[in-house]
Amino acid sequence: MSTLLNTDPEIADAIDREESRQSTVLEMIASENYASKAVLEAVGSVLTNKYAEGYPGARYYNGNAVLDDIERLARTRAKDLFGVDHANLQPHSGAQANLAAYLALLNPGDTVMGLKLDSGGHLTHGSPVNASGRIYNFVSYEVDKESHLVDYESMLTQAKNTRPKLIIVGATAYPRLWDFERARQIADEVGAILLADIAHISGLVAAKVHPTPVGSAQVITSSTHKTLRGPRGGIILCDADYRKKINSGVFPGTQGGPMMHVIAGKAVMLKEASTSEFRNYAQQVVINAQHLATHLADSGFNLVTGGTDNHLLLLDIRDRGITGREAANALEKAGIVCNFNSVPFDDRPVREGGGIRLGTPAITSRGLEQEHMSLIADWIMRALHDVNNESELGTISQEIKILLDGFPTPGIA
Repeated sequence: MSTLLNTDPEIADAIDREESRQSTVLEMIASENYASKAVLEAVGSVLTNKYAEGYPGARYYNGNAVLDDIERLARTRAKDLFGVDHANLQPHSGAQANLAAYLALLNPGDTVMGLKLDSGGHLTHGSPVNASGRIYNFVSYEVDKESHLVDYESMLTQAKNTRPKLIIVGATAYPRLWDFERARQIADEVGAILLADIAHISGLVAAKVHPTPVGSAQVITSSTHKTLRGPRGGIILCDADYRKKINSGVFPGTQGGPMMHVIAGKAVMLKEASTSEFRNYAQQVVINAQHLATHLADSGFNLVTGGTDNHLLLLDIRDRGITGREAANALEKAGIVCNFNSVPFDDRPVREGGGIRLGTPAITSRGLEQEHMSLIADWIMRALHDVNNESELGTISQEIKILLDGFPTPGIA
C-alpha cells in the first residue's frame, strides 16, 4: 500500500491494524468471512470509476460495453450455480435486496409475514425500527416455545388469520434447516408469494449442503459475503415471471448506479463457489459447527434447539448471570470475536441480549477442522467462567495467536 501510505498514512495504518486483527483472532461472527485475494483485487479495481445506471444493453451512460460483459457473466454464473431463471446482482446488500423485492412485490400497507426478531428473524423482516416495519403491515410467526424450532402449523394458522400478500422464510440466528416446500404449501393456501431470505445460508445452498428454496420460493434474496465468501453486497434470484418486477424494484426503484467493481467481485465469488473445493469447504463449515456444538453442550452450555444443522449456533447464557454483551466483550478480549444476540422469548433488552451467536464460516476458511473445535469450546468455557479475569482472557488470546500462526489468513497472508 505504498501509494496509500504516502497519500493518507492514517488510513493506511488503520488498514494495517485491521489486517493484523483479522489475522490474530478467531473470527466467529456468523455473518463474516474472508474474501479471497482474487475477489479483493476485483473490488479494488478501476471498475469503481464507472457509472452504469440501468442494465446490460440498456444503460443510461455511454462507455459500458465492458461493464455489460461483466454483469452478464455474473448473472449467468449465478443462474447456473443456483439453478434459477433470473439473477440480479446489483443490490448493495442483503438488506437492500429485501427492500427492493418488497417494492417490486408489494404496495405500502400490504400485510407481510416474517419470523419474529427474537426467534431469529432479521430487522428487514418487519422490525418496527426498520423501513420494512414502517412501510408495510408486518405480522410475525415464531419458533415453538419448547423446541425453539420453526412451528409450521403455527405459521399456517397465522397466515390464515392475517392473509399476507408475502411470506418471508429465512433468518439471521436460526441454527436449523428450513422446510421450503412446507412454507410454499402454506403460501399457496393463502394466496401469498413466498420469499426466501438465504443471506446466511446461500453458500451452503450453493454447495448443496442445505436444502434449496429454488422451486419453492418465487423470489430469493441473499447477501454475498457470508457463507458465499464474496464481497459485501446483495443478490436477488427469481422465477422468470418476476424478472421485470424485480429488476424495476432494484433500479430505478431503490438504487441508482450499481457498484460495478463489487459486481465483478461477485462474479469471481460465483466462479469460486462452483468448484469442488468450495463444496468441500461448505461441508466442513457444517461439520465444524456441529462438532463445536457438541463440545459446548458437553461443557454445560445451553444451545438453542440443542445443536445446529448449518454454520451457526446460538448459546442461551441467561443462566450464567451475565448478558450476551458482557460475554461477547470478554470473548473479544480472549481473541474470539462473536456477537451478542437475543434468544427465543428473551427477557433481556435487544442491546444486551440473553445469548451469543457463533459461526464457523471464517475459521473454516482459514483451514481449521473438527479437531480444533474442542480447543475453541475450551477457550469459550474458560473465558466465560469469569468474564472479569483479565489475566485469563489475555492468556487465552496468546494461545489462540499461537494456533493461528499455522493457518494463513485468506486474502491477507
